[in-house]
Amino acid sequence: MKNILKLEELGIFALSIFLLFKLDMPISWWIYIILFFTPDIGMIGYVVNPKVGSVTYNILHHKALASLLIIIGLLIQEDYLLVAGLLIFAHSSFDRVLGYGLKYPDSFKHTSVGYI
Repeated sequence: MKNILKLEELGIFALSIFLLFKLDMPISWWIYIILFFTPDIGMIGYVVNPKVGSVTYNILHHKALASLLIIIGLLIQEDYLLVAGLLIFAHSSFDRVLGYGLKYPDSFKHTSVGYI
């Protein structure tokens, strides 16, 4: 089952990257690479403690946030919101393929897909 879920996440990752490039935004490819890793800024909460860290990390890696950004971007025709939502989708799916998931408040290593 774990491999099926990873394959599903890989599909979401691939679709997100494909849609990013179909938007044809006037952004250099290296900017996409930098922006791809911006959801990891949520790890800064771990400086305070694991509970705060799990909240900040989970907010920036949650697919509901990605969905909301994409929906709002489509409704108001704002491509930058679409890019942000697609990047969160891509990043979160990529993390899950690697075995990282949303975090529990007890430890950074305790994730929704198991222990790191």
